[in-house]
Amino acid sequence: MDIVKIYELFPTNDGCRDHLESVRWGNKPKCPYCKSSNSTPLPKQKRHHCNNCNTSYSVTVGTIFHHTHLDLQKWFLAICLILNAKKGIAARQLARDLHVNKDTAWRIDMKIRQAMMEREQREILTGLVEMDETYIGGKPRKGFGPNKKGRGTKKTPVVGMVERNGNVKAKVIKNRKLDSKSLSSLVRRNIDIENSTLFTDQFGGYFGIKKIMPHKVIDHAQWYVDGDIHTNTIESFWALLKRGIIGQYHKVSLRYLSKYIDEFAYKWNHRKADNDTLFFSTLQRAVGGIK
Repeated sequence: MDIVKIYELFPTNDGCRDHLESVRWGNKPKCPYCKSSNSTPLPKQKRHHCNNCNTSYSVTVGTIFHHTHLDLQKWFLAICLILNAKKGIAARQLARDLHVNKDTAWRIDMKIRQAMMEREQREILTGLVEMDETYIGGKPRKGFGPNKKGRGTKKTPVVGMVERNGNVKAKVIKNRKLDSKSLSSLVRRNIDIENSTLFTDQFGGYFGIKKIMPHKVIDHAQWYVDGDIHTNTIESFWALLKRGIIGQYHKVSLRYLSKYIDEFAYKWNHRKADNDTLFFSTLQRAVGGIK
């Protein structure tokens, strides 16, 4: 999907609203407050009146579009622009593209990331799975100590797991606890330990995993690939994530870091979908009752 096609398919705000109603309700509007289908249309107000709870509602209630004063067409354009930006799009750039202020663009960006939160994250990974950690954050200011790299840094750790030719999961570790117990717990929650083989580097925190599932280690001091033993897939995801944060966003606070990671994981997990399919499936998520 591109912006030209958005204008062709949804030339008016009413057309966008009609499409959302079709996606969310089909031919039978349902009250988001009491779930009743006994409603009367209010064409002039672009709303519906629920005859059960005596409340009026629109298709945007309970979605990422709720309480918006922005045309739905601009929301559609924003979704298109964000999905097409492989390494992300900064709020200021989105503001220029949509002719809105930067605060509005930032809010739109965060709301769309809310729709990108992976429902599939509840599904566990299986087969050949790679696991690795990376560290997100800027350089320390002068006078605040040396700029240590790797696991000695004070940056925020992020642990990722990826199924080969499949989905990725990534989690911010806010308490910086990357010991064997916490990493083993993370593996149990996200990987089918009975039907999977885990590949990691030689970090000591992974050593306890061999007690619960097959575990193979690649020693990066010796080589990066040894047959099917490598972590190149998860490192490819880290490369995209870091290029996006460094090149587009420049700085991401710990408070919102997980939402940015959700965006990159969503794009990775749907990288094989064509643009039109991804756009419409994201719209489906956007009106899926997300609060």
